[in-house]
Amino acid sequence: MISVQSEDFSLEQEYQKLRTEAGDAGAIVTFTGIVRKLYDGSGDTSGTAETDTLYLEHYPGMTETSLANIVSAAEKKWALLAVRVIHRVGELKPKEQIVFVGTASGHRQDAFDAAQFIMDFLKSRAPFWKKQSAGKDSHWVDARVSDAEALARWQDS
Repeated sequence: MISVQSEDFSLEQEYQKLRTEAGDAGAIVTFTGIVRKLYDGSGDTSGTAETDTLYLEHYPGMTETSLANIVSAAEKKWALLAVRVIHRVGELKPKEQIVFVGTASGHRQDAFDAAQFIMDFLKSRAPFWKKQSAGKDSHWVDARVSDAEALARWQDS
């Protein structure tokens, strides 16, 4: 199941939905992304730029299709019993949840690999645009080199 939404989500509820849908899963892996207060654009949490808000835009319809394609690719590579992806849009503040990825499988390695694959492709290929604001300054966040490098490892697998 894929959701693009402005409202927050409950980790406990999403985990329980995933567990119920997966049935006889041997492994469930979840990832939750959080808006950082400090941001330097490289992913280094010791960055010096402070974030007051992070505004996420998306293109309805295109974004959901892109996420569905990413999930479908993961389901072709690994034996998954259930997948859940939630991505928030709109104005978010530091420490708020921004993304949830959950994968369930009969075995842990498939669940781990699929969750990481989904996040790597979501960060680089899903059509979301982020605008970071701090004080009177704001700017659109560029793609990070580390996100492109993360994708490269999936090219041969």
